[in-house]
Amino acid sequence: MAKRRRSQLRYEFLGQLPFSPRFRVTYVGVGILFLLVVISAFVVVSSAHHTRVQYVRLQKMERQHDQLQTTWSRLLLEESTWSSPSRIEALARKRLDMHVPDVNESRVIRP
Repeated sequence: MAKRRRSQLRYEFLGQLPFSPRFRVTYVGVGILFLLVVISAFVVVSSAHHTRVQYVRLQKMERQHDQLQTTWSRLLLEESTWSSPSRIEALARKRLDMHVPDVNESRVIRP
């Protein structure tokens, strides 16, 4: 019986060696997991890089937006300055030699 038990232990030990089918399956599984981890790492790095690039692009667009807002505000102020009634009246007097009519110079036409 002791002899039989020794031979069983020997076969159990041999089942754990690198050339056994169980050991090969473990190596294949570990290899596949390692490959998946490496692919996952590349995807994470690529995603982080893409995020940084898009964030830089967003910052540039926000700066451009701020500049355009400043320009728009300046143009609105300039438009209100150029179109003020007092300025138009002064230009009409100076360049076109126009004046506000007196009461005697105005006529009311009724239908």
